[in-house]
Amino acid sequence: MTVIPVRARRLAVQWPPIRTLFPPVSDFSSAFLAASALLIAALMLLTPVYLLVRTLGAGEAALQILLKPTTLTALWQTILLAGSVTLASVIISVPIAWLTVCTDLPGRRFWAVAAALPLALPSYVTAYLLVTILGPRGLLQQTVLGPYWGVERLPSIYGFWGAFLALTLMSYPYVLLSARVSLQRMDPALLEAGRSLGLSPWRAFWRITLPQMRPAIIAGGLLVALYVVRDFGAVMMLRYNTFTRLIYIQYQSFFDRSLAAALALVLVVMTGVILYMELRARGKAGYSRRSIGAARQMAPVRLGKWRWPALLLVGSVVFVALILPGVGLIYWVVRGMALGQSLSLVWSSAQNSLLVSLAAAALAVAAALPVAILSVRRPSRMSHFVERLTYAGFALPGIVIALALVFFGATYARPLYQTLPMLLVAYVILFIPQAVGSTRSSLLQLPASLEEAGRSLGHSGAAVFRRITLPLLSPGVLAGGALVFLTCMKELPATLILSPIGFRTLSTAVWGNINEAFFAQAAAPALLLILLSSVPLALMTLREK
Repeated sequence: MTVIPVRARRLAVQWPPIRTLFPPVSDFSSAFLAASALLIAALMLLTPVYLLVRTLGAGEAALQILLKPTTLTALWQTILLAGSVTLASVIISVPIAWLTVCTDLPGRRFWAVAAALPLALPSYVTAYLLVTILGPRGLLQQTVLGPYWGVERLPSIYGFWGAFLALTLMSYPYVLLSARVSLQRMDPALLEAGRSLGLSPWRAFWRITLPQMRPAIIAGGLLVALYVVRDFGAVMMLRYNTFTRLIYIQYQSFFDRSLAAALALVLVVMTGVILYMELRARGKAGYSRRSIGAARQMAPVRLGKWRWPALLLVGSVVFVALILPGVGLIYWVVRGMALGQSLSLVWSSAQNSLLVSLAAAALAVAAALPVAILSVRRPSRMSHFVERLTYAGFALPGIVIALALVFFGATYARPLYQTLPMLLVAYVILFIPQAVGSTRSSLLQLPASLEEAGRSLGHSGAAVFRRITLPLLSPGVLAGGALVFLTCMKELPATLILSPIGFRTLSTAVWGNINEAFFAQAAAPALLLILLSSVPLALMTLREK
């Protein structure tokens, strides 16, 4: 019998993270997960390292630009906009998610798809449509309010309130999709137990349903906050000065990019603060299913006399966020066709967008799985660090990540410069948080006992993952993949810089036409973006059981 020294036993007890960080070589699944996570971490660190090197090279000039009053004002305006949009998105999304999953709302599957479709609109298109429709002399004033109500001029939509409206209407689906997945996987026995103890439906929602939705709401809200922090199109179109606008001006106005890198590094620090706040809000509560037996859906709540007010609520959000911009796009499409606009380039751009978006979604989901599994099933400082690190790319403007990859490609990987693989790498860095957040919230609701039962029956870790974990995670994985697909379809700065020569997507077609003031020509590819993006959302909804 082998005798283990007392000192060695004490060290093993005092330092358990060593085993977590460096799993046994024989445990192939653990080694594969750890290697995959470290590779993803190295990929995510590429841009921050680039920014740090360029900032240190700027010296005192970087400190001077960071302490300028205009920089501090833009920082405060960015924080204000991100917090306001996140709060408004949660307030809008939670009732819609509950109504479309847990009630007998008429046409709830249709409303679930329609309410998520605004996510397909690029921010600059949403902002432009709001200006042309709701502007002081927009279409609403010219066609309805002016002739019939005598309104000569509407209030200005520019500034904070215009940016707040545009970003809220296009980003609340981040919370909506995540909250719907959480409600679909929620154990109905918890709610039934609360009702049996005398809780009213309203009190049961606040004390049982809403706390169980907390991981999904936090994950969706985190994506909204990070998206607002990095957005450029809406704030530029609506003349609201945020940090991304300062970075863009610095990149465009000066040959030396070091000062712009210093400004972008502030966004990395801001991301760290947001992630720390999200980690504290996440807590250590358990959210997995506790009841015994096969999983089942909860019985739909009868709305009764509240059915039509609920329908009015959902319909109003869909009208303002989707139908109103859609009417504006159709108006410009009809006007463009009347002027003889050709649609041949639109179809080739659509094929290119589908190709890169589907490939990026698959890669992002594959990269998100090991990160989510390590974070939930094998928590440690290293796994939490890797998970937090994945969110860094989503907070940075696409132009910053694209230029970092240009520097890397031109210096160390010339064969990859201006190729589709380099563009896909940029998409994964930018949008992997969408896949990680959705996958992690679903994994939190999956009891670990199911996987342990599979291992106890003699199956390997890979077999348990393939036959048990992955099928049960499919709603969250599909939701994350759909989010990545939708966002890749409308990504602009990284696509403009990293695309191969002659590779034209729908987003670059829209931006090019708007930049040249060809608004009628920009409407057709923008409308096609919505139609193509509706396909994965519709399939997800139709597969609900």
